[in-house]
Amino acid sequence: MAQWTSAVGAAQLARLLKSQQDRPAGPGTRRPPAYRSLADGIRLLVLEGRVPVAARLPAERELALALSVSRTTVAAAYEALRTEGFLESRRGAGSWTAVPAGNPVPARGLEPLPPEALGSMIDLGCAALPAPEPWLTRAVQGALEELPPYAHTHGDYPAGLPALRAMIAERYTARGIPTMPEQIMVTTGAMGAIDAICHLFGGRGERIAVESPSYANILQLMREAGARLVPVAMAEGLSGWDLDRWRQVLREAAPRIAYVVADFHNPTGALADEDQRRRLVEAARSAGTVLVADETMSELWLDDDLEGAMPRPVCGFDPAGSTVITVGSASKAFWAGMRIGWVRAAPDVIRSLVAARAYADLGTPVLEQLAVNWLFSTGGWEEAVRLRRAQARDNRDALVAAVRRELPDWEFEVPQGGLTLWVRAGGLSGSRLAEAGERVGVRVPSGPRFGVDGAFEGFVRLPFTVGGAVADEAASRLAAAARLVADGGTAGTEAPRTFVA
Repeated sequence: MAQWTSAVGAAQLARLLKSQQDRPAGPGTRRPPAYRSLADGIRLLVLEGRVPVAARLPAERELALALSVSRTTVAAAYEALRTEGFLESRRGAGSWTAVPAGNPVPARGLEPLPPEALGSMIDLGCAALPAPEPWLTRAVQGALEELPPYAHTHGDYPAGLPALRAMIAERYTARGIPTMPEQIMVTTGAMGAIDAICHLFGGRGERIAVESPSYANILQLMREAGARLVPVAMAEGLSGWDLDRWRQVLREAAPRIAYVVADFHNPTGALADEDQRRRLVEAARSAGTVLVADETMSELWLDDDLEGAMPRPVCGFDPAGSTVITVGSASKAFWAGMRIGWVRAAPDVIRSLVAARAYADLGTPVLEQLAVNWLFSTGGWEEAVRLRRAQARDNRDALVAAVRRELPDWEFEVPQGGLTLWVRAGGLSGSRLAEAGERVGVRVPSGPRFGVDGAFEGFVRLPFTVGGAVADEAASRLAAAARLVADGGTAGTEAPRTFVA
């Protein structure tokens, strides 16, 4: 009986392997044998989660043809992987990926680092900050005071608590987009919202247009839902979208859904201007594409000149919600542990989402909804987000200074908001930097996690989650990881030391 649960084609594996570009070897540097490079490349893909564990690999002859190498090279690479525990084989069943005993199974998204590992590892993988106290505690206390009447009910509110739906609708109306409570559904975080939208509009095999790069966890959610992702390259720098490319993709690929982050895009930090938003809505409407606008970063502007000067929301160019479905969340602007998100759309879309929810999670926790409603209704939200902006701004400035000092050949533009820095890593492989970072005590996600089919190998994403001395130490460890990669991984490494901020 075969032990594999999925398969990777020769052409797909060749594309992923060819995307791994390292800095050209300098004079006197010995390149590893071809089989060793191939084995290392496959191992990195498994460790990154871009090739799943228990995925059947192509036959030796097929992969050799796709890579234009000898079959002997592929056979030697497979044997090396078997010896190291990254490949298992059985006659008649082929060969499939594995992880050595004792190694954690790699995640395919950006999972948080376990708390017990925080003493020795600086986590730059998850773009989330600690809760802005005392507002979390006050919100929970306020929610507890409001809880008794709800405790006498069944507690299931598939569309969300009526009071919170009304409050979210009122907040959109205050932003100049008239909204009724019937246009709002409360969800379990933004991920829950987008998962529901994808299942309603993007069935298995449906095309979904996505920015390239885009948020890694959303891309993985869509892949696992069976979507066919159509990448649309972002414009250069922080200028937002390339509208000519978007119009071409919407016209030619006719995707059922397009997913975009207009406000401080994750991972690049780009901010789309009003004209880009209007033109993209018009193009989506003409193509019959549902435009899903992720607003989770919209309140995280960090530069003072943006206060009161943010572009209109994407849904402002489609107030009825016939083309644009907006997703919001408390998780980025407030705290990741507050798993409250929401959808704004036309009432008939909301009714369909609510009806489908009976087969998913039934509803969002009541106590957390009451806590968010308390924040919205008391002004606590604005105070908490003000604290969050100040913390993210300080962290951004500290991280930018540290990276420029320790890694002067790394290239990036400083975004005006959001939580992430998108960095071109001086010609090094982002996948290899991520692996080397684990060895020196800094966890960083590589660029290909944010792309489709191996794109962005030369990038890493750095979130504004650390500041001060921790940012300095993180940059120092990244520099050590870069030296390891540049030296071909042959330099010695020290065990990560415990670091207390």
